[in-house]
Amino acid sequence: MLSLLVKRRGYNVHIYQSNKLEFSLKVLTTLSASPLIQQIVPVLEQSHMVRMVNKVDSTSDFEFEQAELGHGPETNKLVSGMDVIIHSGWLDPELSASDQLDYQMRCTYNLLWAAAEEGVPRFIYLSSLKLMEGYDPDLAVTERWKPTPSSDISVLGCHLGEMVCREFARERKINVVVLRLGEMTQEGNPCPSTSALYADDAIQAIEKSITAETSGWLDIFHIQSDVPDARFLTGQEWWSADDVTGPISLGYSPKARG
Repeated sequence: MLSLLVKRRGYNVHIYQSNKLEFSLKVLTTLSASPLIQQIVPVLEQSHMVRMVNKVDSTSDFEFEQAELGHGPETNKLVSGMDVIIHSGWLDPELSASDQLDYQMRCTYNLLWAAAEEGVPRFIYLSSLKLMEGYDPDLAVTERWKPTPSSDISVLGCHLGEMVCREFARERKINVVVLRLGEMTQEGNPCPSTSALYADDAIQAIEKSITAETSGWLDIFHIQSDVPDARFLTGQEWWSADDVTGPISLGYSPKARG
């Protein structure tokens, strides 16, 4: 168990005594107008204080702030005092390629930079299992395998977002958890894909990633539901990329679906 020393508002302070965060925490969510985040927030609010932000103004049943996620004091102020940032890479595929790439690279970089400066202990990036679909479906692909991003802009964007996260984690600026999520699927779908992910399972994984014990720098987890012929392994112990830290388990256990 390690004590994490971070700099917050110019002072060195111990935020927590291990790589496991505790209740109740201050959580910031981005892309808060998206269906995924809006399904997650009501559950998170039962245990945590949630602040929702969105890059563009949008109509929603939820109250959230508009934030440009620029490289300046506004972003620092936005993340100051937060314990966890949940940054979603699940953009509307109808957005232009330039807007998607700008969000995944520039905005992710700015958010991580501000989070590191303000001493935010944990950054959770919601990525996509589509990054791993370049492998033969019969292979037992795990988190240790290299991504195989396609030229699809949504998939490529998630790959670039992960790369930005990895660089900040590699320099030990912040603890990053990457959740590669499967194909979001509605309950009752008679023919779910082999990488389907139902909302309740996604919420469980995100909840656990907020407080889970981690390696302290970069941890990647594959998240999909337990459907027939499931393509990706889940619930596996993650060996940190430093090959020194012991195995880490998210504790994710999806509901069995026949």
